[in-house]
Amino acid sequence: MTVTHSNDEVLARLIGRTAEASSAFIRGDVRRYVELLPHAAGYTLMPPYGEVRHGVDHSGESLDATARWFQGGECSLEVVRADRSGDLAVIVAIERQHGVVGGLPLQDWSLRVTLVFHRSGDTWALAHRHADPLVHPIDHDQLSRLARGAV
Repeated sequence: MTVTHSNDEVLARLIGRTAEASSAFIRGDVRRYVELLPHAAGYTLMPPYGEVRHGVDHSGESLDATARWFQGGECSLEVVRADRSGDLAVIVAIERQHGVVGGLPLQDWSLRVTLVFHRSGDTWALAHRHADPLVHPIDHDQLSRLARGAV
């Protein structure tokens, strides 16, 4: 794990919680994920498959459905950059993941992620998550097909 501001103890703890939460999520331990990374009221998600979401559903039914989708795996967090200023923190990382997701066989599920946190009182809450699967380079033609939805 790389931290750009290694002398920032608050940021280092936030990165540690994020790494633990990412591992819990790919294992299907969604309740642990939510416990480690509370979500801000105005949370936005830009998931790797496209559709932008606003808000988060922490109902038991939703958490159970997500846990069934992520059936096991492991994750390590490779931090590319992390910064904190006042009540905002940003972590840019690669979640190096392998797991069983959505009934598909064990495979690489690594994602590039940008996480934005906002502090309210003593709590750092996840305000925004952007994830994409472009961990492995693609050529211009592949990018063009992806951009126009021809994949």
